[in-house]
Amino acid sequence: MYPGYITDVEGIKVGHASSEEAMTGCTAVICEEGATGGVDVRGSAPGTRETDLFKAEKMVDRVHGVVLAGGSAFGLEAASGVMDYLEEKGVGFDVGVTRVPIVASAVIFDLLIGDPKVRPDKAMGYLAAKKASSEERAQGCVGCGTGATVGKILGPGGSMKSGIGSATVKAGELVVSALITVNSFGDIFDGNVQIAGAYDYNMDHLVSTESIMKESKDNIQFANTNTTIGVVATNAIITKAEGNKVAQTAHNGLARSINPVHTAVDGDTIFVMATNKVQADLNLVAMMAAEAVEKAVINAVRAADSYQNMISAREITEKVL
Repeated sequence: MYPGYITDVEGIKVGHASSEEAMTGCTAVICEEGATGGVDVRGSAPGTRETDLFKAEKMVDRVHGVVLAGGSAFGLEAASGVMDYLEEKGVGFDVGVTRVPIVASAVIFDLLIGDPKVRPDKAMGYLAAKKASSEERAQGCVGCGTGATVGKILGPGGSMKSGIGSATVKAGELVVSALITVNSFGDIFDGNVQIAGAYDYNMDHLVSTESIMKESKDNIQFANTNTTIGVVATNAIITKAEGNKVAQTAHNGLARSINPVHTAVDGDTIFVMATNKVQADLNLVAMMAAEAVEKAVINAVRAADSYQNMISAREITEKVL
């Protein structure tokens, strides 16, 4: 496992809420003081909330929370619960009569595992926010990662269990961390080694999605049941435009660890939250963001547990040992 967690960035709190029976959940990433935001959506099948406000020309320049949730589009409701919790604490954009918490969100499709009728809702989002702590370190099948799976080219019966993962990269006082839920169509790689993805359960071994796509003589039936989503947090001082640039570059970490990535059936989305404490070169921050994302993806897969007949990377490792 690569070291670090997104709460290594001072001012960032994380809370998870999960239903192990329904195999779904949500994760709240909170910055009560407000963080400079950024976002980049690369996949063609996203489910998101409040992404427009991250555009450089929009008025609001601080975000107070990002919610990562299962449940497909239904799971976007969890962000309202986080808003309620933050409003109760007096956190948000002051509009005179109240404070409006700025909470963005992205979701994964996890309805094919567990109970598809149970999804992250307002109550689950509130619980995740209430549990948020600067001490949180959980990875794997927790929060938004509870129902995450990878390697879908053979259908649900040929995929592997995944989860949520985090990692941190440091350079002097500069800290850049990522928290990523990996629910990709593609396979997962640690360097040049495939560690998860499409799996032939009859022959009991990993198979290559890329090879299947290249060698198939028939039209492959794809389903919009994927998406890798996450948050990059940093203590760097950046503008909103620069936050968007960091989010763009952070996707390089997905490209290094997932293949294929950013497909027409993925909704890959990365948010940025900057606490503005340390002067840093933008290119350095962006480079470190890509590294943190790559490592967080690998951690998400390595930390996941198997579910019923669905194998995990950890189980494969244990078999080898």
